[in-house]
Amino acid sequence: MANFPFYFTAAIAILATLLVVTRLNAVHALLYLIVSLIAVAMIFFLLGAPFVAALEVIIYAGAIMVLFVFVIMMLNLGHQSVEQEHVWYSPRAWAGPSVIAVLLLAEFILIIARHGGATTSANEIGPRATGIALFSTYLLGVELSSMLLLAGLVGAYHLGRRHQPYESVKGEP
Repeated sequence: MANFPFYFTAAIAILATLLVVTRLNAVHALLYLIVSLIAVAMIFFLLGAPFVAALEVIIYAGAIMVLFVFVIMMLNLGHQSVEQEHVWYSPRAWAGPSVIAVLLLAEFILIIARHGGATTSANEIGPRATGIALFSTYLLGVELSSMLLLAGLVGAYHLGRRHQPYESVKGEP
């Protein structure tokens, strides 16, 4: 019974991730991705790494998701985008992610109430140990992921920019 919060959160993370992959609408997939990242943060918290959990929420579920929203907004230029936004902002689109997020919030409140904020791991991993691990042992992975994010941003800009028709200079054919 002590492992129930972990398995429950893992099931929510898997369900939300499957919904990310199966959604045809990019905004719906983005909402489920946010829930999936919050569930992963909850798993980090349960495993004794509250600092990494906070970083997961701040960096991934916060900053990078805002970047994805801006990219989606940038790619959906045109007359149909206004009509599409009304569909995206309907309460039906938010129902699934909201229910899953409320389940995670209820679990988090229950864990805090029962254990007073203590994690289930025997030892906590603090900010110093996280920083040392990220910039020594996992430096290559951190740098590769930053390059991948930069390449995605450049690719999104290239896809979203408006192409100007080529105008020939006077005197040239």
